Amino acid sequence: MKFIKHIFFILITFCVSNLFSQTNPVAIGNDKYPFINYNVNHLYFSNDSSVFLKLYKKMGELSTNSKKNKVITIAHIGGSHVQGGAWSNSFLTNLQNEFITTGGGFFVFPYKIAKTNSQPYSSSFTNGDWKKCRCITKGFCLPLGMNGMSIKTNDSVNHFGVTLTKKGVCKSFNTVKVYHNFNRNFYFNILKKYNLKAEVVEKKELGYTEFNLEMPVDSVSFELIRLDSMQKDFIVYGFSLENNLSSGFYLAGLGANGASSNSFLKCTYFEEQLKSIHPDLVIISLGVNDTQAKDFEKEEFIEHYDSLIIAIKKAKPDVAILLTTTTDNFIRRKTANKRSLTAHDAMFELMEKHHVAVWDMYEFMGGFKSMMKWTKVGLGAKDRVHFSPKGYTMLGYYMFEAFIKSYYNNKKK
Repeated sequence: MKFIKHIFFILITFCVSNLFSQTNPVAIGNDKYPFINYNVNHLYFSNDSSVFLKLYKKMGELSTNSKKNKVITIAHIGGSHVQGGAWSNSFLTNLQNEFITTGGGFFVFPYKIAKTNSQPYSSSFTNGDWKKCRCITKGFCLPLGMNGMSIKTNDSVNHFGVTLTKKGVCKSFNTVKVYHNFNRNFYFNILKKYNLKAEVVEKKELGYTEFNLEMPVDSVSFELIRLDSMQKDFIVYGFSLENNLSSGFYLAGLGANGASSNSFLKCTYFEEQLKSIHPDLVIISLGVNDTQAKDFEKEEFIEHYDSLIIAIKKAKPDVAILLTTTTDNFIRRKTANKRSLTAHDAMFELMEKHHVAVWDMYEFMGGFKSMMKWTKVGLGAKDRVHFSPKGYTMLGYYMFEAFIKSYYNNKKK
């Protein structure tokens, strides 16, 4: 009888611990990934963190019984780490779950129309022919918006649209803003066959046309008709899919594969479009592509970040800015990249200079050559630069954990 009770106790203990590990990634990580440095998983600040205190105060208002719905807007700027979207989406999803909110929305770029990898929470579609432009040397062209990419078309008749997927916490939107170039030689509106009524407002000074829908939807389609055969292209910079029917977090995942620290500085409408979404928090995750270059210089890297931070503060003077240190990476899979150490130090110099926060992702990963360990356990990609979907999801969770710990610590004070 004692033996049976002992076996029963072991089974119960196993089931409970297994359930806990499924709902608590930290419990899994501490046991399964000893190379990860969990002790450094917090935000670092300079001696002035006042903008974050304002952000935390606004976040606290999400939990109140206010009759007016509130939205916290987050912009995540980066290269392929951000374009893939799993990292940003994991961070957002955990915030929405923490505050029990489902409103807010997304700024999305039609990556699928541009024939490149999309973010998990949205997709795009078209029956027309479009060309893409990017803010990197190969394929660079003007003008560009805050996402660092654009698509353009010359078709006489064209249908295009966007949809939210099941992987996004915000499942629907009742306002859509189409950021475009206001070419009067084109007519575009919501496809009539869907019988979706909307109030249409052109806001040329802000760079978009706004469609206030009569009911929330998870997808929208537009028709584009060319009125003049001698016109220039119709250009789309992205879509803002907004749900203001309830409180929540709004995410603008501004990612362009191959982007470096100076890439977004080339974008004509970067500051203008960023201002239009009123960001409360901007996360900058650039640097891998910089450090992959042989001519990488710390001083130039800092200068680019200086200019980018200044542009962001011009768009929103009291915005909270979070820098993530460059991830550990390898050059051509074989050579551990020592230049990442230099980029890592640069982040803390920028923190003191601009009074921004830092999440030390490099040390959290385990430091120099840690990407090899992440790859061996399936968290990193074979190129030893990118991460697996599971790896990006973990990064999103732990960045959330560092952020939310800072929020609750300051809330107690």
